[in-house]
Amino acid sequence: MAVSNEMRILLQLCCAPDGTVPLDILLCEGNEVICFFYGHNIHPQEEYERRLCAARQLAEFFRVTLVVPPYDPDRWLWSTRGLAKEPEGGRRCLLCYGLQIEAAVFLAKALKCDACATTLTISPHKDPESINAIGRRMSLRVGLQWIDRIWRKGGGFVESVAKSKEMGLYRQRYCGCVYSIQHREVSVR
Repeated sequence: MAVSNEMRILLQLCCAPDGTVPLDILLCEGNEVICFFYGHNIHPQEEYERRLCAARQLAEFFRVTLVVPPYDPDRWLWSTRGLAKEPEGGRRCLLCYGLQIEAAVFLAKALKCDACATTLTISPHKDPESINAIGRRMSLRVGLQWIDRIWRKGGGFVESVAKSKEMGLYRQRYCGCVYSIQHREVSVR
């Protein structure tokens, strides 16, 4: 979906490296962009702090506002209770995407944005169709436009890796939650 120029867009930022390409594109299209770093899913707190520092670095580089709610991992753990044994990419991940996007959509509405988008679709490890379906559904509920982009298309993911290295951004080795750490440790063995 092409974005008309000069929209006010809230970009839900899963991590700074994944935000490099979407932010660059949206700004080059003439939009005003506000970034939102959700982060309740990120574990442990030291990892959250590293990612938050990188998000601030990204926002400063692009000269955009970054909105960060208070870190509340217990809220995320409570919301995903009973899903610990779900595989990566399963129901727990879909619920997590929904929690992040829902928070972004409500914030976008409160900030009088025209549209909302997410950086989640840049990852080759996530299902962009499901993510955009969640975004469309939640945006529709509050009367916002959803920026239906798959940022990894056309080499977007590879470009994000290169840009984040150029900028010296922290690049994490797992999605973020306590379960993705466990999944990664099992996969490495």
